[in-house]
Amino acid sequence: MPQTYFTPGPAELYPTFYKHLQTAMDEQIGSISHRSQRFRDLYKFADEQLRTLLTIPATHGIFFTGSASEVWERMLLNCVEFESFHLVNGSFSQKFYDYANALHKHALVFEKPFGEGFDAAEIQVPEYAEVVCLAHNETSSGVQMKTSEIHKLKRKYPKKLFCVDMVSSAPYPDLDFSIIDSAFFSVQKAFGMPAGLGVWIASEACLTKAERLQKNDSLTIGAHHTLPTLWKHYKTFETPATPNVLFIYLLGKIAEDFNRIGIDTIRKQTEEKAKMIYKFIDNSDAFEAFVKQERHRSQTVVVATTQKPSAEVIAGAKAANMVVGSGYGKFKESQIRIANFPATSADQVAALLEQLTN
Repeated sequence: MPQTYFTPGPAELYPTFYKHLQTAMDEQIGSISHRSQRFRDLYKFADEQLRTLLTIPATHGIFFTGSASEVWERMLLNCVEFESFHLVNGSFSQKFYDYANALHKHALVFEKPFGEGFDAAEIQVPEYAEVVCLAHNETSSGVQMKTSEIHKLKRKYPKKLFCVDMVSSAPYPDLDFSIIDSAFFSVQKAFGMPAGLGVWIASEACLTKAERLQKNDSLTIGAHHTLPTLWKHYKTFETPATPNVLFIYLLGKIAEDFNRIGIDTIRKQTEEKAKMIYKFIDNSDAFEAFVKQERHRSQTVVVATTQKPSAEVIAGAKAANMVVGSGYGKFKESQIRIANFPATSADQVAALLEQLTN
């Protein structure tokens, strides 16, 4: 009997993935040239579907990378001359900060303990910070920053570029791209695909900054997939180098499926399933919600502290053909993480919660 994956990525494959993959094989999508009209058409299709799904305006380009982690480096090289500012409250927001240091940027940080969230009112962005780097959803700790708080902070600092990690939440967050400059995600989480494709959304303001930095002989904005190069090829729906053509095709098809359902419905379903999970945890003697402040609790990655070793909980679920994630890093043995992505239904969530009562 097949297993149902509630892991936070790679995660359960979206139900239509198999059908789209078969069509791609039948049409030999994996063999077409990235300089062909067929590829331009499928890039354009994916672009159109993502624009509709996430309400991305014409001022922003949509680019494909090897992973979401690659975007940390691309964003820092292309949009930071001297100074970046990072909101850190988990392992992945920490890695964005670590990348800045590795690239010899002057990286400043406002840090919260693992499991705690941010509100706009408490954040002071340093005067000379060029880019504000933050996570909408911290995959490691199950903390989410409300989009209303992100927007509030951006309006307070309108001249700063804002880059939002929505790796384990897209397409759930309703980011306002009329004010948010950049965001990125990967496909192996809420889009229900295998790993191997990152998506970078960046504004013309980011491009302008990259073009200015490119003229500075004492700086490098990279030798591979620079924003000006990506954008130049994007104008004709091409890529600088051979991309993951198959996954771009599949992403376009799954985004189309999401659009048929409607993003408002997907968001509502996500919140209803999250409510089920948190209600179960809050009423359970065996589990405790790791994120104490309800307004900071993730709707897409629920983290619970377990009374018994998490390995026992995970083994029990696996025996019932359900796979949940372990805690991240030092919390591996004392927490579980339950992904709440569109690929799993309310009935599947209910079945998991029933199993966790045993």
